[in-house]
Amino acid sequence: MKRTTLTLLTLMLLGLSVKAQVANGTYSFLRSTNSARVAALGGLPLPVADGDIQLGTFNPASIDSSMHNKLGLSYVDYYSDINFATAQYSYTFDAIGSFAATVQYHNYGHFDETSESGMTMGDFSASEYALSIGWGRHLTPHWSIGAALKYAGRQLEMYSSGALAVDVAGYYLSNSGWLFSLTSRNIGVQLFNNYDYRTTTLPWSIDFGASRHLEHLPLTFMVWYDDLQRWNKLFDDPLDLAGNYDPLTNEIKEENKALHFAKNLMSHIVIGGELTLGKNIVLRAAYDYGQRHVMDVPQNRTLVGFSAGVGVKVKMFEISYARSRSSIVSSPNYLTITMDLSKF
Repeated sequence: MKRTTLTLLTLMLLGLSVKAQVANGTYSFLRSTNSARVAALGGLPLPVADGDIQLGTFNPASIDSSMHNKLGLSYVDYYSDINFATAQYSYTFDAIGSFAATVQYHNYGHFDETSESGMTMGDFSASEYALSIGWGRHLTPHWSIGAALKYAGRQLEMYSSGALAVDVAGYYLSNSGWLFSLTSRNIGVQLFNNYDYRTTTLPWSIDFGASRHLEHLPLTFMVWYDDLQRWNKLFDDPLDLAGNYDPLTNEIKEENKALHFAKNLMSHIVIGGELTLGKNIVLRAAYDYGQRHVMDVPQNRTLVGFSAGVGVKVKMFEISYARSRSSIVSSPNYLTITMDLSKF
């Protein structure tokens, strides 16, 4: 009964992210978003370099001296009693560059352990975590590079597994103000697994992003193309919510090829932006068509795929809050507080 329960729990954890069900492997939590700012802007590595320590975990090329001695703390109120927490700290060494250390912890709560007869024998917990150290450096005023080494672990009662991965990234700042970013995340292998002893994959992905701050409007526009390493992100819905199956003729309505191509292309694209109001308030929003296509219910009008948030500066603190509509069930809440310890 314990092994059966753990098997069901493993399937549940893998299903927390729909994208993980498609092609993200066992350690799908490595692609999850803990930062409120990143969540509000679509959950992908931001093509931004403005000294925000929240960005270092997702895009190591953004790590630079402007993050020196900054601390970031994030909390995510996910579904039910599931919650995430993250801590980040950055320090710059003149000779070798800037570093950012990150600790991520995902808590999935407690579960009853029962015997085959149904007797309660106690309880057990489930969690996932990652420890990473990132490095970034400016090669020229226009080019920057970065890399991060991370260890990821999973704990299901007495069973555990671990993996080692690296992220590599670079960005280019053009003379016209466009910033282009390319990241490759979670390149690695599993080190051990004492649950089912199978070798599993990591959620490797390549993401391209671009951003530009408009000249006559306090708005930074951003666009991403995610999962460059694979083209097909669509799937056949077994529930046929769109009504493509005709029960009278047993025929399935085939989608127009041009429309199918357009849907697949748009499933890779995320758009977002930040609007600055004065010196202390920033509004953020993004739209992910791929998330909406996977999780939306055609019969209901919902905000699946949309995310939004706000950032506020209060003295020496920067507080960010976001909500991301990833399904029709609920919207997780993200809260991040960052501070420059040098100002204390």
